[in-house]
Amino acid sequence: MTSLSPSASVLPLPSARAQVIAGIALALLMIATRGQHFASVDALPSASWAVFFLAGALLRPMWTLPAFFLLSSLLDFSSLANGTITDWCLSPAYWALAFAYAALWLGGHVYRGLHRDHWRTVPRLALVLVVTASTAYLLSKGGFYFFSGRYPEPTLSGFLARVPHYYPRALGTLAGYVGAAFILRASIRGLFMRTASRSGTPA
Repeated sequence: MTSLSPSASVLPLPSARAQVIAGIALALLMIATRGQHFASVDALPSASWAVFFLAGALLRPMWTLPAFFLLSSLLDFSSLANGTITDWCLSPAYWALAFAYAALWLGGHVYRGLHRDHWRTVPRLALVLVVTASTAYLLSKGGFYFFSGRYPEPTLSGFLARVPHYYPRALGTLAGYVGAAFILRASIRGLFMRTASRSGTPA
């Protein structure tokens, strides 16, 4: 988000090639950080929420939403088959993740129309992230708590007691990955514009 005209938006990505590169990068990020499998990096927190948000913000095709959900499910079930994770999270409530990921994708899609190439857009991004993360948390964690069968007597007070422990971490991880992605994108765009300016071609 470089200091350009506040009215200049850079979303969605301008070219099919950039779309493909961004899609591959997001898929690799999910593979590297989700669960415990042959390609995961244990030191990194899961970027799955950020991947769905960024897919909504940066990628044009709507089919990227089910495609990334399919990828996340394949990673989870392959980890289960390999014995690197247990079936604790793979309950009937697992499919609540589909609604949570859809909310994240929609949040990114909404932010696409709000983004401007200026630092003044950061509060907009922060607001969208909070609303989106809160919705995704209620759908995913709430769905698991109430419908997974792992908690014999789930109550609203019991769920609310868990929020201060888990929600800040989920929001922080989402914001960290999304912020890093937009900083990287702004840096690449700034480099491109400087190169184009020196060569005399339009950016």
